[in-house]
Amino acid sequence: MKRLLIAVDMQKDFIDGALGTKEACAIVEPVVQYMKRAIEDGVNVVFTRDTHHDNYMDTQEGKKLPVPHCIEGTEGWNICDELIPFTVGRIIFDKPSFGSTDLMDYVVREAFDEITLLGLCTDICVISNAMLVKAALPEAAVRVVEGCSAGVTPESHENALKAMTMCQIEII
Repeated sequence: MKRLLIAVDMQKDFIDGALGTKEACAIVEPVVQYMKRAIEDGVNVVFTRDTHHDNYMDTQEGKKLPVPHCIEGTEGWNICDELIPFTVGRIIFDKPSFGSTDLMDYVVREAFDEITLLGLCTDICVISNAMLVKAALPEAAVRVVEGCSAGVTPESHENALKAMTMCQIEII
């Protein structure tokens, strides 16, 4: 069985930076522990990284969310310090949007049987990538770790979990 863990956008700007929340701060240690166990169990691990540029405010997203964040090369763009050791030798998918088509190409090419996602934000990038994975590999088991994910608000986090459940994504 080929298993994959996707750590979605565990970046400083989403944790304690420009768009940080106390809920995002609270999942960092559970994510570290979950990732340690997954790696010990032989699970493949990849990361996504929200990546914008200096023209962010001129983009569609920048016009709808006028908070510059995850600008490539800035401190806020970096994966949080606690997870940096886990990135060594692993793929990081830089993505200009909520979902990563490069990540989808990878999961299809590698034909994973089980894909687990965690990270930020449940209601934007986690749900986007989970839905893309489910569409790309409809027979794979797709899961999201509830206690290792956080949304923009607790309410939108819960709404995203319910929406994913309706699309046969298991919440664990």
